[in-house]
Amino acid sequence: MASYTSLQLSLIICVLSVLSILANVKGKPFPNLVDVTVEDLSTGLESGHFTSVDLVTAYLARITEINPVLNAITEVNPDALTLARQLDAMRANGTTRGPLHGIPIIVKNNIATLDRMNNTAGSYALLGSTVPRDSTVAAKLRAAGVIILGKSNLSQWANFRSVNTSNGWSAYGGQVFGAYFPNQDPSGSSSGSGVSSSIGLALGALGTETSGSILSPAEVNNLVGIKPTVGLTSRNLVIPISQRQDTVGPMTRTVKDAAYILSAIAGKDLNDNYTLANPSDIVPNYVAACDYSGLRGARIGIPRNVLAISADNTSGPILAAFEAAISTIREAGATIVENANFTAYQQYVNDGNSTIVLEADFINNLAEYLALLTSNPQNVHNLADVRSFTQNYSLEQYSTRDTKIWDDALALGYNNTDPRFWAAYQANLFFGGEGGVLGALDRQNLSAVILPTSFSPGVPALVGTPVVTVPLGFYPSNTTVAKNMYGNLAATAPNVPFGISFLGRAWSEASLISYSYAFEQRTQVRDMVQPYLVPNTELKDVVGS
Repeated sequence: MASYTSLQLSLIICVLSVLSILANVKGKPFPNLVDVTVEDLSTGLESGHFTSVDLVTAYLARITEINPVLNAITEVNPDALTLARQLDAMRANGTTRGPLHGIPIIVKNNIATLDRMNNTAGSYALLGSTVPRDSTVAAKLRAAGVIILGKSNLSQWANFRSVNTSNGWSAYGGQVFGAYFPNQDPSGSSSGSGVSSSIGLALGALGTETSGSILSPAEVNNLVGIKPTVGLTSRNLVIPISQRQDTVGPMTRTVKDAAYILSAIAGKDLNDNYTLANPSDIVPNYVAACDYSGLRGARIGIPRNVLAISADNTSGPILAAFEAAISTIREAGATIVENANFTAYQQYVNDGNSTIVLEADFINNLAEYLALLTSNPQNVHNLADVRSFTQNYSLEQYSTRDTKIWDDALALGYNNTDPRFWAAYQANLFFGGEGGVLGALDRQNLSAVILPTSFSPGVPALVGTPVVTVPLGFYPSNTTVAKNMYGNLAATAPNVPFGISFLGRAWSEASLISYSYAFEQRTQVRDMVQPYLVPNTELKDVVGS
């Protein structure tokens, strides 16, 4: 054992005391920003342990550290510190807007904000364009006291441009990488939202989903993701794909944090008539739904035919973890109902009507968004204009990354007002309804069904029903690295996370949150593997500096 002189011991004690002071104020430790929750931040802000200015300063430093490597953020809000000072002043005067007051959140770069940030969907075609007001979800965040810290990078046009491209690439933002393996595929299209939340570049993030764009990046970034019922959250001034499938939801490190954010952004909006279909005028208390006993008495179905049809040679670790999860759910008091199958699933897999619906909706819905712009520097007014710009602007990397999805949409020859569209949409309703998730729920009187997240997005997307994903496990350390189809990312690799999804009926988010929370609290999977790369800056580095 080493021996120390009195002077050496005094120096060691002095250094430890300094480190303790750096990590604490008034004896209270600062929360670690990669794990911090809404309640941690709210408590610290309310007690004066730190300020919103401190939070913004720390998060901006973390973005500066890590963004050159991972490309998760396309731009930061130049007014973030000013907003933080204003919200700190409100708090000092005894006024707060709720539990999210003064907390920074990232939004995906297809969610419009009326400020000095762009809203581009990752395309130079929209760079410099302006909107008449905040998107409704952004306005709701601000009303809740949130600081919109920046815009996250994404798969360009929410993965609705190219077939020969990679998840997380956009012309304006570059290539996003996940933080659990070098050159990890971050999935998409809410790629930057997933990565930024996973490594604590903000408390959490908003993503958007048409089919998988919240669930999939939440899964591979070890997050909770809530894909809400279409109409629970407004899509007004969100760059669209499909009015029938688009939705906006939170991506966070815990179920409860997702519940806080969902509570802030949910609600009716006269600018989005889908929200008017919500049977309730009151937003449920999603935070109160976070109940450790939430699975007790629930009837949870297993669509075994979906597992059999969807599994491939990379699914072994996922299926093993899924079977263990079934046991956990049963032990939590749920009744497991086997073979709650999606009876038309094989037919759905072989069918092309879902593509027709998206193409026909996109033609109209994109033009409707572009018509709302108050400035449009590239003079793009419809899909044909956007395609022409993309094919002739070198930074858009055409034809290295093609426009085949748009080519097919324009070649379709009709939009969502044509009678031919109706037949495709009715097929979707069957595959998602009686032949899909709704039929399974109704036939067996189920509370929810569960699936590995990688198998879960497609069918609920067809009928706009909600899904919540939570962490389930990680690929083992001896996993062989497999590249994505484009060849530039590690799609399957050691330590890459995967998730489990709870699927329910329309407007059943409170129940799904309850089941997800009960599972999360029993398993705590998120903490089992850490990212290989995280920022170093913490609150202790900025408070008092």
